[in-house]
Amino acid sequence: MIFEPLASDFYGFESLLTAPEQEAIARLRAWAETEAKPIVNEYWERAEFPKHLITPLLELDVARWAWPETTPFENSAVFRGLASMELSRIDASISTFVGVQDGLTMGSISECGSQEQQDEWLPKLASGVVLGAFGLTEPQSGSDSAQGLRTTATRDGDDWILSGSKRWIGNATFSDITIIWAKDTADGQVKGFIVPTDSPGYSATKIEGKISLRMVQNADITLDNVRVPERLRLQHANSFRDTAKVLRLTRAGVAWSSVGVAVGAYEAAVAYAKERVQFGKPIAGHQLIQDLLSKCLGNITASMAMCVRVSQMLDEGTQRDEHSALAKAFCTARMRETVAWAREIMGGNGIVLDYHAARFFADAEALYSYEGTREMNALIVGRAITGTAAFV
Repeated sequence: MIFEPLASDFYGFESLLTAPEQEAIARLRAWAETEAKPIVNEYWERAEFPKHLITPLLELDVARWAWPETTPFENSAVFRGLASMELSRIDASISTFVGVQDGLTMGSISECGSQEQQDEWLPKLASGVVLGAFGLTEPQSGSDSAQGLRTTATRDGDDWILSGSKRWIGNATFSDITIIWAKDTADGQVKGFIVPTDSPGYSATKIEGKISLRMVQNADITLDNVRVPERLRLQHANSFRDTAKVLRLTRAGVAWSSVGVAVGAYEAAVAYAKERVQFGKPIAGHQLIQDLLSKCLGNITASMAMCVRVSQMLDEGTQRDEHSALAKAFCTARMRETVAWAREIMGGNGIVLDYHAARFFADAEALYSYEGTREMNALIVGRAITGTAAFV
């Protein structure tokens, strides 16, 4: 399949990809344009996830690329970031589904699981035989998860008993397993568990009334003395530092997704500006519209450059928490500006789904907040700058 660079990739970052990576991006782009884009507004409005897309999407290997146990070819973190961007420029909910499946669920097992757990679960998750979710955030614990986690895990012979609740858990209404993070009542340390969702005492209830990422099936999870065998405890998750290893990887992924949302809104605005006629000519020929489009493209290009570099650092083994935190904080803030300008270009038409900008505008709010708010990521960067933590 022929790879064509995006016009919104103004500085040509996609030229960094190898030929196999470009071919994979071309396949993903073609699928997203033809299969996903025509239906996303309908499903977004209904607040439903198009589950029939899951199998063909995973058949494109999107959940296999990051992990040595499953990858079909050698690839870079820049490639995986651009793939996330590709999905997000069509729809952020679909990109979020993949991020939960491969980044959070598979990432937890890859980073914190034993070799036996990796061998058992990663191929199943990569193929979609098993669908996953990631349970960290709680009703009373979000930004302070390192200290404020209330879900407990108590050892009972060869089992663990989990009690507590989780909130905002993506994919959780249809997942087969959920990675649950809980505080060990014996030593006070956070540990991770692979919890089958059909376990007695486990329940997930869809969160209704969202105005952002409406297709994502977020759920409230209740754990009422759920019994989990020791073999399903992530063997290398012994403190919140291990949880943070997973978040470091996915935080950079959210930065890439935010670039995709900005690109999607920008592309919609460019198309609209070329077609919308006011004062006798397309509004694309008006100075104020060109100024807004130029500012959109500047935000996109700067954000893409940051994401490329932080991904290269991941491959080099030099990426630290503060690097992914700065990318997430900066890129989501620039995304927020960009989608607002794109909507502004469309005037009144910018608030209806027909022209797509309204969906990107709304979805940007969730990306701005999840995987660490801008403020929390700023404090992670601030600690690196000053050597002093200012979290409390």
